[in-house]
Amino acid sequence: MFDHQQLCRARTPILSAIAFTATIFLVYANGIISTISLQSSSVSTKEISGELHVRITERQIMSTVVNQPLRSMQEEIKEVDRGEHQSSVIRPFNLTVEERIEWFRKRVPEFEILKADNLTKEFLGRVLEFFNNECDVQFFMTWISPVESFGRREFLALESLFKVHPHGCLLILSRDLDSIQGYRILKPLLDRKFKVAAITPDLSFLFKNTPAETWFEEIKSGNKDPGEIPFAQNLSNLIRLAVLYKFGGIYLDTDFIVLKSFADLRNAIGAQSIDVSGSWTRLNNAVLVFDMNHPLLLKFIEEFASTFDGNKWGHNGPYLVSRVVQKVAERPGYNFTILPPMAFYPVGWNRIGGFFKKPENKVESRWVNAKLLQLSGETYGIHLWNRQSSKFSIEEGSVMGRLISDHCVICEYKYSS
Repeated sequence: MFDHQQLCRARTPILSAIAFTATIFLVYANGIISTISLQSSSVSTKEISGELHVRITERQIMSTVVNQPLRSMQEEIKEVDRGEHQSSVIRPFNLTVEERIEWFRKRVPEFEILKADNLTKEFLGRVLEFFNNECDVQFFMTWISPVESFGRREFLALESLFKVHPHGCLLILSRDLDSIQGYRILKPLLDRKFKVAAITPDLSFLFKNTPAETWFEEIKSGNKDPGEIPFAQNLSNLIRLAVLYKFGGIYLDTDFIVLKSFADLRNAIGAQSIDVSGSWTRLNNAVLVFDMNHPLLLKFIEEFASTFDGNKWGHNGPYLVSRVVQKVAERPGYNFTILPPMAFYPVGWNRIGGFFKKPENKVESRWVNAKLLQLSGETYGIHLWNRQSSKFSIEEGSVMGRLISDHCVICEYKYSS
């Protein structure tokens, strides 16, 4: 495991538009070649500040929130299969491997995200033009669900990003949002001159000259088992790695509320949990901060392609990044930081409900104030664990209610009573 130490971080230099364009076209023509001479491995975790003495009150608040168990596979598929929204591509449940491969092979042409057309041909040019806007920081998100599913909760994540980074650029890789309806969703931000765009990704380009290229060809040919887990979820796990490898920047899930500037972060990943000694026990891929061509990203992509399993929750996501980091931790040639849970995951999925509940008395009000003070320190943002928190409404005066009031730019959210 790794000792805690303070990392001196440097702001990533801003490339000129000409140099950036030339680099990307070189990548497109000849593949990705890393020209950065990386120093020996410097994997570290930041010291974690002392916990505030609010444990008893936290337990009291959590006891009033219904303890929701993890949903069944069928329920999860109903939730995530919004991304495979045509009725013909919602897979039957309990198929054998052979039946599932045959079903998938017949319906590959119906998966919109896998199609190659004029929009995908324009991908590289549109990305270069978008990032030619002198972005302070460049962010990426993915959205492989129908445009109708992009709701107020997701929009709050965008608002928080631009509240903290008014001169940042956010590129959402999404065919569904790259539409008239998607434009209408983003228009309130565009009207305020924020730099946000939804662009249909060219997956063949993103995976070209990476270990994922062969995997993608096997998927498109219908010769690989996609697994029982919704394909869109696993594809999103790969797209985020590939887009950072090709362009560099910061990836965020759409259920992440930004609280503090990311501008001073470089080549970082967050721990979801730690043990009593402070060593990480699991990492997560909901937030990734990496330079273009970073070798750890290539290792992540290689692991995805070589160990892909569409039947295990988390295998191609959080568990994948945890496996790879554990393997390369002591090897030279990697330079990245593991941030403590307080950075991106200050509350676990099983406790997120307490952040949505308004205080009912003075004791709970003090807990809310103490929690907000704690989050104002070393927390860059909060992963909302949307699979669990989507069932909760944001109550006025709650931790979440207070946070979004302070981190919105349009501020039209209506609280529940």
